[in-house]
Amino acid sequence: MTRSTFPEWIYDGSEIPDPLGFGERAVTFLKRLRHPKSRQPVQLDLWQERIVRRIYGPRHEDGTRIVKTAVLLVPRGNRKTSLAALLMALHTIGPEAMPRGEAICAAAARDQARIAYEELKGLMLAHPKVASKVAIRDSKNTISFPKLGSFCKAISADAGVQHGRTPVFVLADELHAWPKRDLWDVLRSGLPKTRGSLLVVATTAGRGQENVAWDIVEDARKVARGEIEDPSILPILFEAERDCDWTDEDIWYRVNPGLRHGYPDIEGLRQLAREGQRRIGDREAFRQLHLNIWLDHATQPFVDMAIYDEGRGPVDLADLEARQAPCWIGVDLSSNSDLTVAVACWKDGDDGYQVWPWFFCPEENLRDREDRSGVPYTTWAEQGFIIPTPGNVVDYRRVEDELRELCARFNVREIAFDPHLARNMLNNLLEDGLPAVEMRQGWITMAPAVKELERAIIGHGFRHGGHPILRWNFDNIEVVTDKAGNMAFHKGKSKDKIDGAVASAMAVARAAAGEGGFALEADWMNDEMLWA
Repeated sequence: MTRSTFPEWIYDGSEIPDPLGFGERAVTFLKRLRHPKSRQPVQLDLWQERIVRRIYGPRHEDGTRIVKTAVLLVPRGNRKTSLAALLMALHTIGPEAMPRGEAICAAAARDQARIAYEELKGLMLAHPKVASKVAIRDSKNTISFPKLGSFCKAISADAGVQHGRTPVFVLADELHAWPKRDLWDVLRSGLPKTRGSLLVVATTAGRGQENVAWDIVEDARKVARGEIEDPSILPILFEAERDCDWTDEDIWYRVNPGLRHGYPDIEGLRQLAREGQRRIGDREAFRQLHLNIWLDHATQPFVDMAIYDEGRGPVDLADLEARQAPCWIGVDLSSNSDLTVAVACWKDGDDGYQVWPWFFCPEENLRDREDRSGVPYTTWAEQGFIIPTPGNVVDYRRVEDELRELCARFNVREIAFDPHLARNMLNNLLEDGLPAVEMRQGWITMAPAVKELERAIIGHGFRHGGHPILRWNFDNIEVVTDKAGNMAFHKGKSKDKIDGAVASAMAVARAAAGEGGFALEADWMNDEMLWA
């Protein structure tokens, strides 16, 4: 049985080790600060106090803190940023502060970074004794403690000017919204330079898995479930199950630790839930932001990505080559600077398929694409999931060479192209006796292809080996449906790619037709390109 990721230790009354009293010291200090509005001593609610004790209490035999990274996944409205500001105070003016220590509050945008900064500033100014001992420079987004030379600074995701930092504390606020990982890498690599440094990730759930937030939260989940043993990571994950009854208020109270203390407003949540029952977009926003359910990219998805992920079993290319199993290939050629893909498909049992893609992208565009999309093109290329072609446009000759190589390796029955961009390549392959065929990407041709692909995925008959780019492409799909109920792939207003999913539908359709599954009719009447 899989262990829950829920932080039961916050409520079970279990003892939190504090051999040197540093957990108690941290709590005592924080309770001496003043609330910015009431000017009364700060009140730590149970869940907040337990988190503070759990971070700062447990120690190694040499006295160093065991926890190096705290991953705080909490729904919106639960004052996680306020808690993070209190932790920043500990490292700026409190008992965890170090001489000339640098505490960093980092976020995707300057306005977001200023939220935690303003919280900390309010704490400093609310207490007369503290206010007299700190220096605030709003123009530099900096609060300093001259007595120690320590300071806190708010920065945003402009990683180009952040190299060389040696922080003792980093708050990565709303990590799910960071457009790329440059700032993360800079700050994360700077933390080990200082003994006793601490990283706090405070975020709500995001969308998609091709981002640094998903990687960090998923790693924390594995620690929480006991799949990874790493006491330096403290997972504090308040998240509902993906298939839960999102209208159940018991679940709301379980994953919103502040609700039992009066925040967020329960009536406000009820109103949002009523609106979510009428509007899909509001429902998905509620599930993501108030129940911390990590969603797929698409708002009108093709399939549930949790079902898609069940097909991540290995695809043994060497075995398929050795057996010379019949193979069908779908090719989605891009414009000159875009992502091109060839997807090979083999029958898997009576009614299943296994596929494997080969993606191509101009080598000079990789970094630029990564910056614009927030997905790791360069890492994918290093891992062999992308074949970079020389220059700043897709080298069709390299694509054609790869197709010839695939034909030499596998028992390829057909290579299906939409002729829109592939006329020359198609003719070249035909002249050499290779089985290239036309498959136009209009409704008449693609609707049955999409339907067969959907049947295979939902029926647990689509094995893809967990290829990360292919998954990203499927996650980006928006579905459009005509009056007859025929489905088509679309990427809506998103700039994200669906090319691999389109080529998969083509390959699966040709495999089904080749095995007598159904016939595909060329769509000569509708050559509208819906599959950018």
